[in-house]
Amino acid sequence: VPQAFSAIAADARIVFCIARVDPIGRPTSGIIHKHTSTQVWTADDAMKFSVSGGDDAWDSKKYLNIWVCNLFGRNLGYSALPGGVANKDGVVIQFDVFGTIGSQSPFNKGRTATHEIGHWLGLKHIWGDADCGDDGIADTPPQQTYNNGCPSFPHTTTCSINSNGDMFMNFMDFTDDACMYMFSHGQAIKMRSMFAAGGFRNSFLSSQVCDSLQAQGIPLPVDSTPVVSVFSIYPNPATTQVTISCSTQDIIGKVVTIYNVLGKQVLSVKLTSQKNILYITNLSPGMYIAKIGEGKNVTSLRFMKE
Repeated sequence: VPQAFSAIAADARIVFCIARVDPIGRPTSGIIHKHTSTQVWTADDAMKFSVSGGDDAWDSKKYLNIWVCNLFGRNLGYSALPGGVANKDGVVIQFDVFGTIGSQSPFNKGRTATHEIGHWLGLKHIWGDADCGDDGIADTPPQQTYNNGCPSFPHTTTCSINSNGDMFMNFMDFTDDACMYMFSHGQAIKMRSMFAAGGFRNSFLSSQVCDSLQAQGIPLPVDSTPVVSVFSIYPNPATTQVTISCSTQDIIGKVVTIYNVLGKQVLSVKLTSQKNILYITNLSPGMYIAKIGEGKNVTSLRFMKE
């Protein structure tokens, strides 16, 4: 990041994970490969419905849906905006600019997904979709229109407010993937506001679909291993205390370690029974991960402190 913008470059601290449970409770890889007779898709959302040869959205309060398909023309992707129709919620991405297999330079580093998920979290294009437009973010400088390729810094236009010019390396511009590598603090605040109480994406903080069925405390199918230790944590969300329990005595003697979303350890307790109360009054509101055991036998549970 150029020194002129380094002070406002931000880590949004938003992490996604592959779903491990589908909407009806079955284990899943989180990925659906769908055969379709449609050769090319337009931006009319047809790929989001099984009846038109696509695939139906999963619950948009728990899952970020991403449809990867062959889009018409030079369209690399598009996104639904916060507050839109639930069965169309998510992002659509051209197949050869997604992932690492068969992806094409200069859009082969995943930035199309970053850009579209930025829209999914309420961000506008950095030029505000107008000549010298406003994206509503105070710390992104105005620019005349979109940039493409890999401009050299500084890149100034008639709209530039100073010699620093455009923030063309911003994820919400149209530059090549290799030249796109920052959100601003204002953009990070905007995206994170979507997860705040009352925000359009707040429900994701209590989603457990990234966790295995076992981690959620859901009984495994009867034809699985006869004796299974099923861990659970409740209430969730919680305010003053949580209970960690296990269906067997396998939990006794193990240590549960609580981490915040930054990966910092905030609490560690030895478990002495099948039901254990942890007091969390001193924890700040937010999402936490409880890891039980160590090595390859770690069970992870998530909970929200209100």
